[in-house]
Amino acid sequence: MNTETLSLTAVEDLAFRALVAAGTTPENARPLAVATAATEADGVASHGLAYIPIYCEHVQCGKVDGGAIPVLTQPRPAMLTVDAATGFAHSAIDKGFERLIPLAREQGVAALAIRNSYNCGVLGYHTGRLARAGLVGIGFTNAPASIAPSGGAKPVVGTNPFSIGVPGAGVEPAILIDQSASTIAKSEVMKHAREGRAIPVGWALDAEGQPTTDPEVGLKGSMAPSGGYKGVGVALLVEVMAAALSGGQLGIDASPFSGTKGGPPRTGQFFLAIDPAAASGQVFETRIADLVQAICTQEGAHLPGDGRRAKRFTAQRTGVAVSAATLEKIRAIIGPKA
Repeated sequence: MNTETLSLTAVEDLAFRALVAAGTTPENARPLAVATAATEADGVASHGLAYIPIYCEHVQCGKVDGGAIPVLTQPRPAMLTVDAATGFAHSAIDKGFERLIPLAREQGVAALAIRNSYNCGVLGYHTGRLARAGLVGIGFTNAPASIAPSGGAKPVVGTNPFSIGVPGAGVEPAILIDQSASTIAKSEVMKHAREGRAIPVGWALDAEGQPTTDPEVGLKGSMAPSGGYKGVGVALLVEVMAAALSGGQLGIDASPFSGTKGGPPRTGQFFLAIDPAAASGQVFETRIADLVQAICTQEGAHLPGDGRRAKRFTAQRTGVAVSAATLEKIRAIIGPKA
């Protein structure tokens, strides 16, 4: 596959200009462009620049309101809500985090519920921000239905990831868990479909609930839950938190995050931010340090988030390799000024 190496600044700039060219306001384009560069740095290419043409298409077809203005409310002392107004999730999350972070420090724990939202990209990007602010950040986001219930074949819940970012002694999170309820993120199956590549057995199921290696068949069937019925349980947990508690649309009613069919998906996100100092003080830092050491001292063992962290540090120095085909699509959206 032909690639071109870009600096993270160049990645952000390309994403920003494409989003604006497609009809997104600069205020809404910037948070998404920043997240896109961070995602590329972490090596999660399926949610990076490859998604920009889809975002742009969704602005142009009305799945996302590129000019939306998220509205923040505070119904209770430690409870925040944001109506994303069918705009990009990143703008709504930014709006919520501006108040969530100081509120968690003030109250000890604070929650943020976001509704009428959209694909928030890599969930760990957002919980990682909370961890860098010294808070334990827990996040949930639901998605259009793509996982069938145990014993069934018709999707009822999305791949529904959850994430937890844990602060450590340094700037970076000590632990960053980010995993979906499916064996693999649906975006990876979509990426294989775009590239015409087969998928491994165990990633997706056909319409009858049988394993398939054809990504197109899998996209018409269902995603395989991680750990069987346990993965379905995780997806249901996230659906309760991100859809029911936030007031977002259930996965069975949400339009797809791909293609132009349907209107805005109106899915939701839910974040909990906890100040460790309010719960156990310095004991927390000691416990986390001991836990991390118990893992890192084992030969060959690694912590969730270690891989992304290593790639991020490398990308900051040397840039990232981006598919030439992806860049061609993005530059076509921007036009002659690209």
